[in-house]
Amino acid sequence: MKELIIAFGLFLFIEGILYAIFPSKMKNMLKKLNEVSDNQLRYGGLTFAIIGFLIIWYMKQ
Repeated sequence: MKELIIAFGLFLFIEGILYAIFPSKMKNMLKKLNEVSDNQLRYGGLTFAIIGFLIIWYMKQ
């Protein structure tokens, strides 16, 4: 459970740094999300989730 909280904190830290350093680029990126189809977002999210799971699984071995 401790690792999950640390991972969530790291996610928030990285996300916050991106918005602090590149605010206009982040706004543009969010606007472009409307142009992406739901299926592309779904497959992209699933791909990143699988990659993340594999990284965690490999590091825990």
